[in-house]
Amino acid sequence: MLAFNGSVFMPSVLTLVGIPGLESVQCWIGIPFCVIYIIALMGNFLILVIIKSEKSLHIPMYIFLAMLAATDIALDTCILPKMLGIFWFHLTQISFDACLLQMQLIHSFQAIESGILLAMALDRYVAICNPLRHATIFSQQLMTHLGLGVMLRAFILVFPPILLIKICLKHYRTTVISHSYCEHMAIVKLAADDVRINKICGLFIAFAILGFDIIFITFSYVQIFITVFQLPQKEARLKAFNTCIAHICVFLQFYLLAFFSFFTHRFGSHIPSYVHILLSDLYLLIPPFLNPIVYGVKTKQIREQVLKILLSRKPS
Repeated sequence: MLAFNGSVFMPSVLTLVGIPGLESVQCWIGIPFCVIYIIALMGNFLILVIIKSEKSLHIPMYIFLAMLAATDIALDTCILPKMLGIFWFHLTQISFDACLLQMQLIHSFQAIESGILLAMALDRYVAICNPLRHATIFSQQLMTHLGLGVMLRAFILVFPPILLIKICLKHYRTTVISHSYCEHMAIVKLAADDVRINKICGLFIAFAILGFDIIFITFSYVQIFITVFQLPQKEARLKAFNTCIAHICVFLQFYLLAFFSFFTHRFGSHIPSYVHILLSDLYLLIPPFLNPIVYGVKTKQIREQVLKILLSRKPS
């Protein structure tokens, strides 16, 4: 690394602080984070095993759920091992390229999760508003295209900010990142170069993914509610609504946490930095933790399979 006018030129190693202001208690914060991680892994793996082993669940609704579970596992694994290394073993250093890779993976998996939630909303829209054509529309070919499209969109939208950091930002005021993982704006703020393009690119991509998905998810559920309330029989209305409760809970907790974290970072300058970091950490950790719990409680087929597994392990 070379110094240039008080800045560091092309640093090879960066340092992650963890949670600035709470360094003395990070070892204790790591305990609930580790518990959340273990429960998230176990819950999402259980979802994958149940859907794979039960042929009656090989339908679009549960295939999307399996994709969501796999994404949650990957997202948590990108963050928690390194974060716990910082909290418990003071392994704060990370190579610059590894930091960019972590950033690419985290933001890509976030974009993939948002895309899967959109696909799930469209699936419920067709299943409830046009049930006779659901099997025809959501064919195996469409499912494959949707899966590939969601992953390709994430890569195409997330890669440019990473490339801009690598190519355009050469000088850094410091190599210390006041965060517990490699986040786009946290790294951009370190740079001594002009970062306006990087900031604009990051904001555009955030709105392009979250804004686009939220608009179409909201539209889908408005149409679903209109259709449900027009059903003549009360039992039919309740059955249709119950199939959407778990999805609605997952949508709300994912996007509400996303916007709460986003707005506190952009407009909460008076809020202590450790609050910002904790909110960012929880935004990434809570959805993978809650998703299998929500689907396990609210989805009858998943709940029955979980009970079957638990009962089969009881000694006779």
